[in-house]
Amino acid sequence: MHRDPLQMSALELAAAIRAGTLCSREVVAAHVAHAQAVNPTINAVVVERYAQALAEAEAADAALAACEDVRELPALHGVPCTIKESFAYAGLPNTSGLLARRGRPAQRHATAVARLREAGAICIGLTNVSELCMWMESDNPVYGRSNNPYDPSRIVGGSSGGEGAIVGAGASPFGLGADIGGSIRMPAFFCGVFGHKSTGGVVPGTGMHPIAENAALRYLTTGPIARRAADLMPLMRILAGPDGEDAGVREVALEDPASVDIAALEVTVVEDNGRIPVDIELVDALERAATALGRRGAKVRRAKIPKLARSFELWSAMLSAASETSFRMLLGEGEAIPLGRELLRWSVGRSSHTLAALGLAALEDLRPFVPDAAGKQALIAEGLALRAELSERLGPRGVLLYPSHPRPAPRHGAPLLRPFDWVYTAIFNVMELPVTQVPAGLSRAGLPLGLQVVGNHDRDHQTIAVALALEEDLGGWVPPSRLLGGAA
Repeated sequence: MHRDPLQMSALELAAAIRAGTLCSREVVAAHVAHAQAVNPTINAVVVERYAQALAEAEAADAALAACEDVRELPALHGVPCTIKESFAYAGLPNTSGLLARRGRPAQRHATAVARLREAGAICIGLTNVSELCMWMESDNPVYGRSNNPYDPSRIVGGSSGGEGAIVGAGASPFGLGADIGGSIRMPAFFCGVFGHKSTGGVVPGTGMHPIAENAALRYLTTGPIARRAADLMPLMRILAGPDGEDAGVREVALEDPASVDIAALEVTVVEDNGRIPVDIELVDALERAATALGRRGAKVRRAKIPKLARSFELWSAMLSAASETSFRMLLGEGEAIPLGRELLRWSVGRSSHTLAALGLAALEDLRPFVPDAAGKQALIAEGLALRAELSERLGPRGVLLYPSHPRPAPRHGAPLLRPFDWVYTAIFNVMELPVTQVPAGLSRAGLPLGLQVVGNHDRDHQTIAVALALEEDLGGWVPPSRLLGGAA
């Protein structure tokens, strides 16, 4: 007998639909009904496709009934999902939370969206983001603020915050996110689910707004947020590979997590970056994960990596060197906004932008955050040295266990008072290392705990294999009981 579809992985749902123990319409209807129930509280789905999704599910059931060999059906035939609003979905909004982009529906699907559709997935809605996808709070002038399914007074993270929230709430088995500083991993962490940031250059970002430039095309990664770890690699295989448009993407052979012998792994535990202290419950989560892997035979050691204390400086210098378009210009759709005027307008409630976005624009020119040319080159060299050091430390069998954030989901507005906490995730984007976000139960306050599992370049299968093991040992996603009784 099948389990509740709101608890199942995408793979389990696809198998049940093929076997006829579930039909696509009842699976999609269950997720739509739960989304309708929870979304007034969390504001995660901001563009609904509920009616279209139900019609597509009925078409999927008809196609299955007419199919002589179910092996001919695509991998995700009839399975629901959600998609971050910053990815173009033909005919739907693609504002990325910027008021100036309202009223201009996408003309074609983003590559990742097209690949999910070709794989048979059915999108039930688009999800909320931070303004132009550049802040820890998914809040913007177009759609408003998203709330955490475990405690609505808390943030969901950004910029894929709507994805984290709707998957964490149990109303979507998986979602499509993007990550240039932690935008998959932070929402997955804050909302208690799994997320994967791939090695640089694995999945095209074509059709995303805003899109990175030059070397930063490899810092920006498209990937899944999912309630079950088993879905991560199958989704990566669907999404991966060149599309002829994203110049940062290369052909990569994604290996099988099942080929990984956990007992042969070398696990390094790093409890903090040496600058920003980490909550004791998150340190305990790291230790529980390390102990679990040690019980499976892995060699575990603890270490300090001093260069991680410079995470913000290294990330910002390397990203800045790759970017030709300023954030201020992105806010102005190609023409830099008059920052002083916008700050004055914000002070009287008349700005078209969030305070977070205006603050980020101001930081672009504010010393001591912006070094001179020689200082920037020195930071880039330091970043490349850290990349080499991490790669050598990890080797062919190494993984790093590292905090996802200094504390569980903060209250709304708190990130403005601690604007550099996100460097715990951001540093690995410019290192181009694969990272899997793993949930690790709930805090005493009922908020999700978790950790990052970092691997060497092109060893995505190893970090996902560790996630699968830790899901068994630590329990994985825990449906939020505070939100309308949870998904169970």
